[in-house]
Amino acid sequence: MAYVINDSCVSCGTCEGQCPVGAISAGDSQYVIDADTCISCGSCAGVCPTGAISEE
Repeated sequence: MAYVINDSCVSCGTCEGQCPVGAISAGDSQYVIDADTCISCGSCAGVCPTGAISEE
């Protein structure tokens, strides 16, 4: 299952650089994860300072 970013996201961008497949990008109000590209590795969740990333 793909990871998702919830409303706790503060748009710091830390997760974007950790994604090995480039599935994370800046959205309108927070970062978003492309579910079709996400390989569910969890790298992004491990670095999120607010815990805003979890498996869907």
